[in-house]
Amino acid sequence: MKHAGNSAYIWLMVAVITGDVVHSRKLSPALWMQQLKDALSTAGHSPGDWEIFRGDSFQLMLQEPARAFRMAIYLKACIKMLKHVDVRMAIGLGEVEYSGERITESNGTAFVHSGLRFENLKKDKQLLGVQSPDPEFDAEMNLYFRLCGIAMDHWTSKAAEVVKLSLEFPQASQEELGKKLHIQQHAVSKRLKTAYFQEVMEVERRFRERIEKYFG
Repeated sequence: MKHAGNSAYIWLMVAVITGDVVHSRKLSPALWMQQLKDALSTAGHSPGDWEIFRGDSFQLMLQEPARAFRMAIYLKACIKMLKHVDVRMAIGLGEVEYSGERITESNGTAFVHSGLRFENLKKDKQLLGVQSPDPEFDAEMNLYFRLCGIAMDHWTSKAAEVVKLSLEFPQASQEELGKKLHIQQHAVSKRLKTAYFQEVMEVERRFRERIEKYFG
């Protein structure tokens, strides 16, 4: 590792999520900003691991690339608990070649891939995508992401709330989740089915498996 002051030149495989809040102007930033900060804070500390910039854009770096899609699901659930807004995210897989004190000062192929995919998402009017050094991996996972988007992009605030809680308490039963939300177990089950949560999590497992195969 080559040090440069408080920063460092390193070579490390990571995931970088570049995103922005869609339709952010429809709501006061006071309504969604704290929600976004709280969600990002579960994955690390600002500004080294994540940072919000240009008002409604953000970047997050994960040292464990296999966690990237799960984190994207969580971020989307947190934001979609609020009506009228959504989140667009590009997952970039690759190396960190320079780690700055702020994530927005860092660079490497993970950042390049994330930035390129993010620009393509805006052009293609899609909300989730991935880019890595492996085109075969990208083709497979982007197909799955588009299919997941059919459900995820239409989550209601109530469905998003249950998804968020399910990710926070993965061992909890539906009855236990219901108690936290003050609703019956059958209501939890209905909301999870409406969100296609089981199917989305099957893609999440596939993502982790593919990360280990291609980049492990």
